[in-house]
Amino acid sequence: MGKTAFLFPGQGSQYIGMAKDLYENSGDAKLLIESAEEIIGIKISDVMFNGPEDALKQTDITQPAIFIHSVILSNLLKTIRPDMAAGHSLGEYSALVASGAIQYHEAVSLVRLRGSAMLTAGIEQPGTMAAILGIEKSKLEEICTDVSKDFIVQCANFNSPGQIVISGSVEGVKKAMEIAKISGAKLVKELVVSGAFHSPLMFSAIDKLETKLEHTNFVDGKIPVYTNVSAKPVTSKDEIKSNLSKQLSAPVQWEDTIKNMIEDGATEFYEVGPGKVLQGLVKRINPNVNIFGIDKYTDLEKFI
Repeated sequence: MGKTAFLFPGQGSQYIGMAKDLYENSGDAKLLIESAEEIIGIKISDVMFNGPEDALKQTDITQPAIFIHSVILSNLLKTIRPDMAAGHSLGEYSALVASGAIQYHEAVSLVRLRGSAMLTAGIEQPGTMAAILGIEKSKLEEICTDVSKDFIVQCANFNSPGQIVISGSVEGVKKAMEIAKISGAKLVKELVVSGAFHSPLMFSAIDKLETKLEHTNFVDGKIPVYTNVSAKPVTSKDEIKSNLSKQLSAPVQWEDTIKNMIEDGATEFYEVGPGKVLQGLVKRINPNVNIFGIDKYTDLEKFI
């Protein structure tokens, strides 16, 4: 029998109106949203349901919004039990809740702090990110290594074959973009982000996150979560904590994560949360596995 894997999206999957239908159709969803608002002290549902987009795009709002939406869905999906889970960057927190390694109310507080700390780091150490398509991984790593002799830049997300995101200082990213173009990249596009995520420019955020992690209660996960940092399955609470702090400045090994999950028997993947980003990536990594998306209440109804 093939195994079932839950995947949880990260930043960039938010949209105005997210989770509104869940709130309106499910008492459990309503409770989860209201308890999150009490914990983080803001009426985040207003921004989730009505925008404006500029507010929803702020990292300190985006992160808890996507997290809340994703966890509601995985809680309501009572008929499907995952054998393993993974989340893209922020999504790793949703995956850890699904694995039982951390309680929802503690994770909400942690995610809110992570978003705020990353936003502040982006203001204190301005940087940017860019998507580079159609270039070999080793070639792009070589370009980043060369440029980083003078500026800060590194590969930040290995998303799928030929789709890599780089991150670092504005000069570093722009220089690497130029060289990537000359080296034959099919598409080079700067991303609209509020900081250089998954790069050394996030170091100030790591300090704040580590302090918060120390005061957060983790237990060993009931199912393995394949972490961004190593792309390998982890259940130990100490390893989970250590990976969450490394994750802010280390690249997201998404392509290897999916390959490892498939190698370990995953044949059915469910993207649980807003948007369709991960479904597209999985199809590019391996077109032979089944991938489904669960975002709206109508998606849930098929499985309830």
